[in-house]
Amino acid sequence: MHIVADENIPLLDEFMSGFGRITRLPGRKIDASSVRHADVLLVRSVTKVTASMLAGSTVRFVGTCTIGTDHLDLHGLDKAGICVASAPGCNARGVVEYVLSCLLAFSERTGIDWQQQVVGIVGAGQVGGRLARTLRQLGVECLLCDPPRSEQESGFIGLDSLIERAGVISCHVPLTDSGRYPTRHLFNTDRLARLRSGAWLINSSRGPVIDNQALKALLEQRDDLQVALDVWEHEPLVDPELAALCALATPHIAGYSLDGKLRGTAQIYQALCQFLGEKPTVRLDDIAPSDGSGELRVSAGTSSAWLLARALRLVYDVRDDDARFRAMLGTADSDSEIRSGFDLLRKHYPLRRENSFYRVSMDAPMERPVADRLAAAGFRS
Repeated sequence: MHIVADENIPLLDEFMSGFGRITRLPGRKIDASSVRHADVLLVRSVTKVTASMLAGSTVRFVGTCTIGTDHLDLHGLDKAGICVASAPGCNARGVVEYVLSCLLAFSERTGIDWQQQVVGIVGAGQVGGRLARTLRQLGVECLLCDPPRSEQESGFIGLDSLIERAGVISCHVPLTDSGRYPTRHLFNTDRLARLRSGAWLINSSRGPVIDNQALKALLEQRDDLQVALDVWEHEPLVDPELAALCALATPHIAGYSLDGKLRGTAQIYQALCQFLGEKPTVRLDDIAPSDGSGELRVSAGTSSAWLLARALRLVYDVRDDDARFRAMLGTADSDSEIRSGFDLLRKHYPLRRENSFYRVSMDAPMERPVADRLAAAGFRS
């Protein structure tokens, strides 16, 4: 069996070498010629996979080690008899921790306590649902908007109502162009204009969910808004002028924790085993790398909120990614340099573990409210 895979998928040999030969390629370089004689294609979100791309090839299984599938021609691949698998939820925890870090940064910039904000979550699937559970456990009021789910379940509100009521809006929807609830330019000129005074807007789903040109025009007029963009229309090409107007700008790395990437590979391995009718023999727990003891020591502070913020920042601080991204944009002299710089930041992304990897200890006895808040944020007790 011949497997063609994105070179950035971790643990490829450990999970997939038992199936046959592996050819690694940059995700944006995978094309029809490179998969002509492949049996399996494994990708991440940067590779567009269509039925026409695979026409005439021997590929019968396509696996994307990501939550999203908007880069896959699902209808065409199904019609061609090609099995498709994704990794729902694999990086959800990493995205939640990205959003928490954005909230901390915005709180510091504005002097507004993020835990007193009303957070509107657009899309309550694997990521949005987990974000809502985490925030509610931390005592934060959340509003949920998910039109497909609202047809069968209660507890959701409409998007226009959410925009009116929420001081923070975080987007977690797939990118869709058809159906009853298309999400491309879900936040258009009209909806963006109705953001509350001082609103915080975070997009870590897909770039075209927000009309980037409309957002740039709005930010040129309103300096009260705090915007964090991790995803961009036309990426890897990013509009430097829009990035400069954002409070936080990062290169599509919200879910780029090592743990999330490993889960993605493991889920696709399981799916491939099922497709081939083979029993899985490799377990993630047996091969996952360890980068230390997983102990995180913090000094006792004045409040449980301070201790939580300290622990979160020791694990992940979005401002580091923002600084690296702005440095790249500041030195890029052309669109091609922006594209290559964007991909290089993702390819050489620093090791990042999730909160659950760490057990927090203090130099004083830990009181129950502190322990509860740390546990709600995902830390081990």
